[in-house]
Amino acid sequence: MNPERMDAVVVGTGQGGVPLAKALAADGRKTAIVERDLVGGSCINTGCTPTKTLVAAARVAYLARRASDFGVRTGPVEVDLARAIARKNEVVESFRRGSVEGLSGTEGLELIRGEASFLAPDRIRIRPAGGGGEREITTPAVFLNTGTRPAVPPIEGISEVPFLDNRSALELDALPEHLLVLGGGYIGVEFGQMFRRFGSRVTLIQRGPRLLAREDADVSLAVAAILREDGIEVLLEAETREAAPTPDGIRLRVASAGAERTVSGSHLLVAAGRTPNTAALDLGAAGVACDARGFVRVNERLETGVPGVYALGDVKGGPAFTHISYDDFRILRANLLEGGHATTRGRLVPYVVFMEPQLGRFGPGEDEARAAGRDVLVARLPMSRVARAIEIGETRGFMKALVDPDNGRLLGATVLGVEGGETAAALQIAMMGGLTCRELRDGIFSHPTLAESFNNLFAGLDEAP
Repeated sequence: MNPERMDAVVVGTGQGGVPLAKALAADGRKTAIVERDLVGGSCINTGCTPTKTLVAAARVAYLARRASDFGVRTGPVEVDLARAIARKNEVVESFRRGSVEGLSGTEGLELIRGEASFLAPDRIRIRPAGGGGEREITTPAVFLNTGTRPAVPPIEGISEVPFLDNRSALELDALPEHLLVLGGGYIGVEFGQMFRRFGSRVTLIQRGPRLLAREDADVSLAVAAILREDGIEVLLEAETREAAPTPDGIRLRVASAGAERTVSGSHLLVAAGRTPNTAALDLGAAGVACDARGFVRVNERLETGVPGVYALGDVKGGPAFTHISYDDFRILRANLLEGGHATTRGRLVPYVVFMEPQLGRFGPGEDEARAAGRDVLVARLPMSRVARAIEIGETRGFMKALVDPDNGRLLGATVLGVEGGETAAALQIAMMGGLTCRELRDGIFSHPTLAESFNNLFAGLDEAP
């Protein structure tokens, strides 16, 4: 087979790969982008877009049930899950269609449907998705953007039960009567609360002592309290040892506090981490190294140990966020197309957990800073003291910010509260702009807004410069 010649090949159409392929083509480089499944990656198809669309539907149901709190009379609230899923599909299709059209309309860029694997560091084989003859491409530049998929924990009997993951749970056409959620991370918390608001009974099972284990202890405790207040059964330090089918659903054998118990439900959602999509790439043929979990090893410039082979997005390991994948694209664009020297070193990693209330964060947490022996000032304000939160009846949670005692500037912040993601972003912008906590304390913000709470948040830090 005579191989074709391309200037670049991007494997995977995630949130970093798509703009990178378009940028390479716009630079005059003959480029191919290869996709074996759905264009747009996990964010558009099985992650951010569909889940946040359904979370919005769940919020409407939650507010409708709370209508009497605001003096509004409503009848019984029922959720038409099939219609909510249909609306989600409409949004996803529109986003996916936009991605396909953007790729197809880019001169010098070919979208190839199929599965790519290495034959050598500079040679790629593509097996077409619809069958037909294989293609071979030689290229001096390969960019791996193949993402991750749900991990399946090593639990006895797990392969014998019809469990859900974040992808299949988004396609249910009937509401689970009792959803068991295995894992208390971001996905488990978001999905658990969402289905509870839809009307399912939910039991969330976390192996460790805390939900959202990367957060500060006070944040984790507050999240668990919120979920329990919403009617979710939260089991901590609960190790699932066996899964088995039952006539009515699924049974788990769970060890907790030195004893075993049986937990039964109609459906099981496994949200116990992610594993990289690298098996089909035949990385060994290119000499590309992976870590013990299969994630592609890269340096701070996103270069693998093989010249001309790069990785971006989730396939290289965390932090696994869409905006980080997009920043990976920026780094590669700067270095390869603009003669820059961009790196991942020291970059800010903001994120939001789209539970309700939202959890927005950037920078180090308080526990992390203390463990590192870092001297910090901590500003803290409960949402029950935020006028806007009181007015709209959303007073759960709190906000806190870490301040450098030497210069009064922000180091990071966590906001567990209504529109916590947007509020944390406002604090992040203040940090990026070099504002001090005194300037935020004395700033004039419109009343009544959530941003106005910054006056009170920093009011107690009189010792800050």
